[in-house]
Amino acid sequence: MNENGFTQFSTMTVLLLLAAFYGGTYLLTLLIRKDKEDTSGFMVAGHHVGFGMGAASMTATWIWAASFYAAATSGYKYGVSGPIHYGLWGALMILFIYPFGRRFRQLAPNGHTLGELIHARHGTSSQLILAVSNIMGSVISLMVNFTAAGALVAVLSPLSFETGVMVAGVGVLAYTLTSGFRASVFTDFAQLVALMAIAIIIIPAVLFSAGGPEVMVEGLSRMTDEQASLFSVDAIMNQGAPFFVAVLAYAIGNQTISQRLFAVRESHIKSTFVTATLGYGAIVIGLGMIGLMALSVGMKPIDGEMNNLIPQMVSTYLSPVFVALFFVLVIGSLSSTADSDLSALSTIMMADVYGQNLAGDEPDPKTMMLVGRITMIVATAAGLIFASFSLDILVMLVFVGALWGAIVFPVIVSCYWDRVSNAAFTWSVAIAMALFCIARFELLEMTGLTVLAFEVLASVGGAVVIGLMVFGFFGRTAGLAAGLVALLAMLVYATGFLRDYGVLMASLTAYGTSTIVCTGMTLFSKERFDFDLIRKRVGSYDEVEIDEDNAFLPEGAK
Repeated sequence: MNENGFTQFSTMTVLLLLAAFYGGTYLLTLLIRKDKEDTSGFMVAGHHVGFGMGAASMTATWIWAASFYAAATSGYKYGVSGPIHYGLWGALMILFIYPFGRRFRQLAPNGHTLGELIHARHGTSSQLILAVSNIMGSVISLMVNFTAAGALVAVLSPLSFETGVMVAGVGVLAYTLTSGFRASVFTDFAQLVALMAIAIIIIPAVLFSAGGPEVMVEGLSRMTDEQASLFSVDAIMNQGAPFFVAVLAYAIGNQTISQRLFAVRESHIKSTFVTATLGYGAIVIGLGMIGLMALSVGMKPIDGEMNNLIPQMVSTYLSPVFVALFFVLVIGSLSSTADSDLSALSTIMMADVYGQNLAGDEPDPKTMMLVGRITMIVATAAGLIFASFSLDILVMLVFVGALWGAIVFPVIVSCYWDRVSNAAFTWSVAIAMALFCIARFELLEMTGLTVLAFEVLASVGGAVVIGLMVFGFFGRTAGLAAGLVALLAMLVYATGFLRDYGVLMASLTAYGTSTIVCTGMTLFSKERFDFDLIRKRVGSYDEVEIDEDNAFLPEGAK
């Protein structure tokens, strides 16, 4: 035990666990390594990822290190409904992205990034908005995951925080550098199997070691009325609604998600995303239950740090063997997301920056591969450096999340409405970001007509979120009707009320503003776009196509 009461492993034990995990993962990538890697395989696995691999990779990527700690914090802070509000909405966002993903694939069947599609639709400025937001988001994600690895190693062993950060960074880079996205998908499958097996063991073990379901029932007396309610308004407005809005932006704006949309076989998109929805929801809601257990038994997080809840519960109620399994579980989850971030960053630099803007009409596949691998090395170094700083991660995530929220409507509508112009796309995002910053950081005094105006914009944003989701599944008429009903409801109930929830109001303002500006400028546009041009403008960078049957096999294998 260390001074905080956590199980303390020896240096040798932790090094062996890390070596076993990263060494085993690296050996797995050797099974799919090719002597001559091509750009399509490196970026999107040749567009031939199957159902099982695709669903596992999507689930493993969506579950990152923060999911563990944030889900448990939600359960501890908001009580009974907390884990549901964290896990359910994140799961539904995986489901809601698939109808738009099918449209993306229809327009650009040989695409690698959403930025390529937008470049073919609008041009460089709109594409760079997507590229910059993805680069910022992926670097921050790398930093968060490496930080989580360092903190875990520092808590459970005599090793320093910096040592944990370095081992995680080098370990992830080693196996991702060889085969890029193919390595990420292949290892995601193995990591998810381990993650699910360990989660199935650890969560019930903590529950029964703490006293079983009876303790949970008895713990209701320790909770406030809001914490004990399954329909807590506090949980909905402070956890559920902001997360619901944020993850939709994440699903559209993040390259790790769109990369899988372009990688999965088109006929398997629906089944892949439905399965990933169920897998993510089950695992993350289960992890959130550990926080609810901590609340039920009256445990106080050491030093007031919520991130200590899960290791504290595991160390308190389980043997060192289970703590070791938990260690592998967290390392696996953060690694699966970190390798996805490296693959996403390399693909953006290969396709969006080099392929679309620097290489001219004849991009060189060899140069493109070199760009991708150099990007991975530089990104890992940047993630390691930033992880060693005491940066305000939440502020950075707020900016990136707002940028993604601002681009959701322009991106989607650009793929369906032929009148949307590059100017409409660019200006809508820029103005939405400006108004978001004003609302989020209260650069203007939020009183009187000013706050009312922002509540109206946020009401439009709420209607847009609902309308887009319905539109994706049921078409334009149903989407417009649902959006109109949601708008009327928001204008009636949200004005005068939403101002008390600044984060949610600011996020919805980004959606609403971009929608109003983009739609207004588009209605004055007389241009028409032929969507067939996207298929012609977005193609493969390789001279030969990948053999679908051998997409994951090493060269020469039968």
